[in-house]
Amino acid sequence: MNGAEPTVQSFVLKIWLEETAEDTGEVTWRGYIMHVPSNERYYLQDLGRIPVIIARYLEQMGVKLGMLWRVRCWLNRSRLCESREH
Repeated sequence: MNGAEPTVQSFVLKIWLEETAEDTGEVTWRGYIMHVPSNERYYLQDLGRIPVIIARYLEQMGVKLGMLWRVRCWLNRSRLCESREH
């Protein structure tokens, strides 16, 4: 993080509703979250992943997250890597 404040993390979150089947009226939330200092972007099909993505950066800052967070991040780590924009 060149020149960035080491105790500050910034994110841009964009979400939208996407219709998946006109005749059934089903909808899916889509979106992305971008980590501003690194410009890394993560595409979302599950809005529940938002805290998992942010937790990764909090841990890098030294924030101690509880056991539940560590397990959730570990379980989602491979999915997180697959959805990252390169």
